[in-house]
Amino acid sequence: MKRMTVARGGKRGKTSGRGGKGQTARAGNKRRPEWRDIIKKLPKLRGRGKNSNKTVVTNVQKPEVVNLRALESAFKAGEAVTPATLIEKGVVATWSGKIPRIKILGEGVLTVALKVSGCAISESAIKAIEKAGGSVVVAKK
Repeated sequence: MKRMTVARGGKRGKTSGRGGKGQTARAGNKRRPEWRDIIKKLPKLRGRGKNSNKTVVTNVQKPEVVNLRALESAFKAGEAVTPATLIEKGVVATWSGKIPRIKILGEGVLTVALKVSGCAISESAIKAIEKAGGSVVVAKK
């Protein structure tokens, strides 16, 4: 029969693996972790927040804005104004090799008659183009 070793020579003597004296050496030692008290003091995240119901819209870019003064300088009378011709004349640049959506605004004076199609256009721009003798095919406003 194997004898149980005690005191310093044994495997589980004196402090029995509990280290030195103090609170940690006593039976029933269950101290609260410090980080738990810190977490308890933090405010809870209540409610859904002010931006929670907004949908995330990706890859929707605003239309490229072109004013009438740019059309006046780039186009001659009777020419057609489309997104493709605006890119050819250098009025608008492509977005990653694609033709962007374009909106024509009525800022500036137009004296040449143009045929506008395939672009979104404002009410003031429609009036100015028709006043100059041009025509508009409305894609969308």
